[in-house]
Amino acid sequence: MELDLTWILLGLPTAFALGWIASRLDLRQMRIANRQAPRAYFKGLNHLLNEQQDQAIDSFIEAVQNDPDTSELHFALGNLFRRRGEYDRAVRVHEHLLSRADISHADRQRAQHGLALDYLKAGLLDRAEEALRKLEGTSYEGQARLARMAIYERSREWPEAAEVALLLEKSGEADFGIRLAHYQCEQAREAVQKGDSAKALELLAHALQAHPHAPRPRLLMGQLQLSHGQAPAAYDTLSVLFEHNDMAAPLAAASFAQAALACDKAASASALLQAHYLRHPCIDVLDAITALEAQNSQSAAKPDAPALQRYLNHLQNHPSMMAASRWLNGDHHKWGALPEPVQKTLENATKPLARYRCAACGFEAKEHFWHCPGCQSWDSYPPRRVEEL
Repeated sequence: MELDLTWILLGLPTAFALGWIASRLDLRQMRIANRQAPRAYFKGLNHLLNEQQDQAIDSFIEAVQNDPDTSELHFALGNLFRRRGEYDRAVRVHEHLLSRADISHADRQRAQHGLALDYLKAGLLDRAEEALRKLEGTSYEGQARLARMAIYERSREWPEAAEVALLLEKSGEADFGIRLAHYQCEQAREAVQKGDSAKALELLAHALQAHPHAPRPRLLMGQLQLSHGQAPAAYDTLSVLFEHNDMAAPLAAASFAQAALACDKAASASALLQAHYLRHPCIDVLDAITALEAQNSQSAAKPDAPALQRYLNHLQNHPSMMAASRWLNGDHHKWGALPEPVQKTLENATKPLARYRCAACGFEAKEHFWHCPGCQSWDSYPPRRVEEL
């Protein structure tokens, strides 16, 4: 059969025309898709500015479907899911980014950081720790270490927290000396709860040696020494707080007065307390002074007039329900014993004023915390009662 050149001459232009038409259709489709992706992206931004997160997510999903290779849209979606509390969806987005071989090294680190944040917000601390460890040696190393330290603090893994704090300190992030002292104090408290006072004293001594300006190790050591009948040692340990006019000294006032009475150093202790009170008037220090003076009074049946006068002087310069309550309860020779309803009313009125309040979150507690149980901040509790703030 002979080849008909006529069909070939007719077929070539036809094939060319069909190819040209197909390419034009593809280009048109690409232009439509490219127009739709930015439109959906800008719609999502507009919804975000209007705080309409549901609509923003829908718009970004539409943009991702139109342009699945755009990593920025995936990051935006992951952040939105995390902010909405949809942590499983946020994890899937960031895991998808990490599984891609075409993203840059910087974007891979960013996705790993986003994945760690997803686990942190979801409360999956083990997975978060593992994800954060993978950020060592990256531009997110400092943030990852701070997050790991927070995880160890929440789980009360103090040695691990100290290890990370030392790494941060060596890298020049900040000075974590006081924080490291807190970690040793927490370990000492756990040792005391287990009945290992020797280990607790060793930890506190090491903390004092490494961080002599940290008040908490000195306070805990003095209280521990006092509880074990070592009053002279407790006196020497706690007196430093008052000699240096440490702001945390009021927390040690009661223990310091007990140690002074036990080792017959009431006079020197009273002098230190009064000197501190003149610089920083405080009801706890005043209570310690009056306790020492009351113990030294010759007659226990007769109220100590100078002690009561101190509360009156305090009231003149610093109006205080707590001081007024103490004066009323102590001035029995003039008023007689207060009726029980009056005493109960005074106690109920002064209880809220005797609490401590976190300066970071406002959490109030009967006892002073070095680590706020509400916001997890360190040293956020002033060593003064609510009434004195």
